[in-house]
Amino acid sequence: MPDAKKLAAEFVGTFILVLIAVGVATENFGFRLFGGSVAAGVVTTAFAFGLVLLALAYAIGPISGAHVNPAVTMGFLAAGRMKLTEAISYMVAQVAGAIVGALVLWRIFADVPGYSRRVIGLGTDGYGASSLVHLNQTGAFVTEVALTFVFVTVILFATHKAAIQGAAGLAIGMALVVVHLIGIPLTGTSVNPARSLGPALIVGGTALSQVWLFILAPLVGAVIAAAVHLLIAGRADIVVAEPSTA
Repeated sequence: MPDAKKLAAEFVGTFILVLIAVGVATENFGFRLFGGSVAAGVVTTAFAFGLVLLALAYAIGPISGAHVNPAVTMGFLAAGRMKLTEAISYMVAQVAGAIVGALVLWRIFADVPGYSRRVIGLGTDGYGASSLVHLNQTGAFVTEVALTFVFVTVILFATHKAAIQGAAGLAIGMALVVVHLIGIPLTGTSVNPARSLGPALIVGGTALSQVWLFILAPLVGAVIAAAVHLLIAGRADIVVAEPSTA
């Protein structure tokens, strides 16, 4: 039976990630607080995601590993670092945390004059007309697979027993910043099914109809990352059982 403390940590961690980072994304691209500079919005949002994850890595990492992302959990599962039952429990806790985070964020923005979840949105991901550069569906799928591959690969190697001790949180937080810097103009950057699903459920419409891609593609990218990690590091060199700090 999965440890309730670990599941609570994953719930709270994902809640915080959505509340803060998706909140910054909404302020930048929904309310357009970046003014005439799209680049400023991209950089601000990218660092919001990365810095929140960096903080969570050191805050709840010792408890649950601070996955706060079903794709990361999938990577750990595929790499043999977690059991299936624990991985499923983690994913459920993460999705629940993301939904509650999105609900609280929506409630906060609902008190802003003129706010509309259909017009201003809630930091959702998208492709086609919902992409800043109008990236099509195929391009969006490839983007999310590739960026999740990069992100999860960094996590798996940074938490390997041969990695520099104590540096995992910094490496992973900065990796999330980097993938957001390139990914925001393309898809908004998911690399996290929970982060995409929570806001999409609130906004509905196109965001909800497209969210399948931001659930499936990151999971595919995570499995590929695990396969590459196993090929390079080898299963025998991996610390199995408890999730490592992420």
